[in-house]
Amino acid sequence: MTTNKKTKEYSNGVLTIVWEPAICAHSEICIKSLPEVYNPYGKPWITIEKATTDQLKVQINKCPSGALSYYMNGEEPKLEIEGTQVEVKLNGPLIISGNIQLTDVNGNTEGKTKKMAFCRCGDSSNKPYCDGTHAKIGFKG
Repeated sequence: MTTNKKTKEYSNGVLTIVWEPAICAHSEICIKSLPEVYNPYGKPWITIEKATTDQLKVQINKCPSGALSYYMNGEEPKLEIEGTQVEVKLNGPLIISGNIQLTDVNGNTEGKTKKMAFCRCGDSSNKPYCDGTHAKIGFKG
């Protein structure tokens, strides 16, 4: 289990984007939906001021892995999902959304209140998280 808690934050003064690279499934939904904001070759790779706060919120809520999240500046972070939801993506990861507590084989626990994408193909180099390997190996399931 990855215990890397490295995150980066990007703020426009109203909203702050939180990026957790260690759990990114590399679905590229961010890049495809707001290419003017997300440039994987840019420094920084997120240019938050190139979209409105509402556009950013809509896009971030589509992030399947939960690697991108946000909070409104001056407010407590909250989850828009009630309860826990599980979705099996065709030929892809298992998406779990809600209040989640993950315990690894060593008994270490990690709590999240958001989305997480878990590997189903068995070849992720970031187990238990999906890293997008399923697409490279042609996983079917």
